[in-house]
Parts: sequence; C-alpha cells; structure tokens
Amino acid sequence: MQKTIFVVDDNDTNLSMARDALKEHYRVMTLPSAAKMFNLIENGRVTPDLILLDIKMPEIDGFAALRRLKANVAQADIPVIFLTSMADVTAEVRGFQLGAIDFIIKPFSAPVLLNRIKTHLDIDALIHEQTQALRERTEQLQHLQNGIVFVLADMVESRDYVTGGHIERTTLYIKILLDAMLERGVYVDEVYDLDIEMFVSSARLHDVGKISISDVILNKPGKLTDEEFEIMKTHAAEGERIIGQIISRVGDEEFLKNARFFAGYHHERWDGKGYPHGLKGASIPLQGRIMSFADVYDALVSERPYKKALSHEEAVNIIVEGAGTQFDPFIADLFYSVSNKFKAVKPN
Repeated sequence: MQKTIFVVDDNDTNLSMARDALKEHYRVMTLPSAAKMFNLIENGRVTPDLILLDIKMPEIDGFAALRRLKANVAQADIPVIFLTSMADVTAEVRGFQLGAIDFIIKPFSAPVLLNRIKTHLDIDALIHEQTQALRERTEQLQHLQNGIVFVLADMVESRDYVTGGHIERTTLYIKILLDAMLERGVYVDEVYDLDIEMFVSSARLHDVGKISISDVILNKPGKLTDEEFEIMKTHAAEGERIIGQIISRVGDEEFLKNARFFAGYHHERWDGKGYPHGLKGASIPLQGRIMSFADVYDALVSERPYKKALSHEEAVNIIVEGAGTQFDPFIADLFYSVSNKFKAVKPN
C-alpha cells in the first residue's frame, strides 16, 4: 500500500515540483495552506505518513502548524520535514526543537527530495516495528510476572486456609483507596505517576512472609498465645527479606520495590507502635499505610475459628476511631468516604 505524503506550500511551482518528484512512489496530496491540511486531518478524511511543510506561509506559518500538530495526540507522531528557502541556523534549531525531523532547502532536486523522504519513512517504519516488538515483549513479561505473582500468592493463601480470599479482596480495597486519593488529591505527589495496575498487583505479595510460619501456628483454631503471636509477627520482616533476596538477584524493579514495602510495612502504625520497624507517621512507606486499611478491614469483617465477623459498620467505626493512632488520618478520612465500596467487596 502506497504511503501518503502531504506537501503544504503556498507556492504552486513548489507543489508541482514535489508532486512530480514523488508521484511514482507515493500518494501525493498538495495543499496550498496549513488550514487546508488541518481540515483534511482533523475531519478524519486522510492521515498522512509524512508531511512536507513550508515555513513561510500566510495565516498559519510552518512553525505554528508544527506546534499545533504536536499538541494533538492523534497527530503528534506524524513526521514533518520543513521545506524552506531559509538557510538560517536559528530557524533550523527552532524547527528541531518543535519536533521537525529534517530540513530540505528550496529549490530542491527530485532525487534529493525522494531519497530524504524514503530514508525517513524507512526509519519511521523500523522504529514502529521495533516499538511494537518491544510492546509485545513487555506484555509477555508482564503476563509472566502476573502469573508468578498469582501462583506465589495462592501458595501462601492455600497454607492459611483461615483467610481464604483475603488477597483478592485486599487488592480491591487498595484500588478503591488509590482511586479516591487520585480523585481528591491526597498524597497526589506520591500516587499521580503510579502504574496503578502494577502497584495493586504487587500488593498480592504482602503476606508472602507467612511461608516461613509453621502450619501449627498459621492454622491454629483458637487464639494465639503471646509467644505464638510474636512468631506470627515475624512474617512482615520475613516477607521483606524474601523479596529483598529476589531484588538482589534481578534488580530493584518497581514492582518488587512496591511488593517489598507492602510486605514489610503493612503492620506499622501511625503512632510508631507497630512492627517490625516501629516507624511513625509519614515515615512509613505509603504502601504500608494503605495496606493497613485493607488488611485490618478484611480481618475485622471476616469470620475466624476464634471470632465472629464484625459488621461493616462496626469495622468502619473501629478504623475511624484509630485514625491518628493506628492509621494515617488523611487516608482514614478517605476510607470513611468510600467505605460503602469496601462493603460491596467484603466476604458475605
């Protein structure tokens, strides 16, 4: 399929020369103004593969036209070559800064014009091909990573038969809180640039340290003794250690860094009385502060062999009363405002 070239110039002679030079190899559309070009593109009638754009034109000059193209996501990737009689370094610098890929000085020869366009279109096609291959490879790796996470999280949860469904529910709770934080600007500097899907997925490993806890303690039908509880508490530090070992082998990937924070800090308290690090306030990583809401809420509304499930309302009251002591008070306000969404997720 022939590629489409737009030639935009207010000089009829230049339009004719460009059309004659390119017509045997490309579909050429000659346009006397940038306004005509935008009319074609923005109405969805034609999308060019490359634009040859004159700089000096009435109404909309080449620089203004290029700025407008780059400002529109749908048009920003169209390669633009300036056609100009201006042998001006300042103009070239300005053009490249705006996003032009080349300059061709008028009057131009047909072979030069043809070869320059062919080179840029070949490069553009190669970049597109490599970008697509990289995207597909990234998706494959993401799929593999998600599979490993699901299997590992399932292994942990299958040992702890008391807390069935806990991992899936807590990830949903975290997504609810993150959406509310973005919507209302709470800790916006920390959450704005997050890859939300990756961030939430990494939370599935928050209890990975339970792998090291004995089944006798993990699945004890009654309340734990003080000694047993101290052993159970080690799962946070153990989870941080396990993920730290993975990081030491494969690198400090964002996914693993988040998973390490979720695992190691979800039992910290705002007042500094949590474990394993005893951190206080905002010194607790955000992952730990968010996870504490999801983890505690799910524990409160879930039935255990040694306790009945609390109602949604009772669980919400306990968490709100813990704002500023156990829980981040700013996230606690958000939790209260979206707690009805937690209720829709909790176990029946």
